[in-house]
Amino acid sequence: MPISAIVFDMDGILVDTEKYWQQARIELARSVGQEWSLADQMHLMGSNTTEWVTYTRARLHLNHLTDTEVEASVRDRLLHYYETTLPLMPGAVEAVRLSAAHYPTALASGSAHWAIEAIMRLTGLGDLFQVRVSADEVAHGKPKPDVFLEAARRLGVDPKQMVGIEDSGNGIRALKAAGMKAIAVPTPEIPLTAEVSAMADVLLPSLASYNLALLESLSD
Repeated sequence: MPISAIVFDMDGILVDTEKYWQQARIELARSVGQEWSLADQMHLMGSNTTEWVTYTRARLHLNHLTDTEVEASVRDRLLHYYETTLPLMPGAVEAVRLSAAHYPTALASGSAHWAIEAIMRLTGLGDLFQVRVSADEVAHGKPKPDVFLEAARRLGVDPKQMVGIEDSGNGIRALKAAGMKAIAVPTPEIPLTAEVSAMADVLLPSLASYNLALLESLSD
């Protein structure tokens, strides 16, 4: 099948914000005398708000806080980081512009709408995405395929004719479960396992290597 649409992840693909999610959770953990590990962060990459709040409350023993208070604690820290400095990933703007000029293009993120809208505003990329889907709008976050399948549904495209671009193991698993081709662009701080790397159709060092010839090579 020819490629008919492109879907981008957001955190770790367009903007280098996974470190901010990690730092916000570390600060929350320290405030209650707990620790937050890289393994915790990797477990939650791509999860929706309900999933990460539930995990965080249990992991840090936050029974004295409501779900809303846990989310707000992380949200306020993240928005501060976003407004202070929001580093774009290498080649991200160019990759989105190139995709949107030739294909229907979607964004499918585990982040809540408040995070998506903040990043779209700060990067100026919002108008390039015909569809923007938060995992909060579907039953399950990544590694389940729900958010990618919803993006395909809204675009009116067969998932098998879509290419997804992801940095995390959970994201790659979700793309493959949705039946999509997967371009993996892992961050150095959170490398992919050999198993997940083997699942990807293409492995790139950064989006600076992304081009139309690469997309065309993924057409069956």
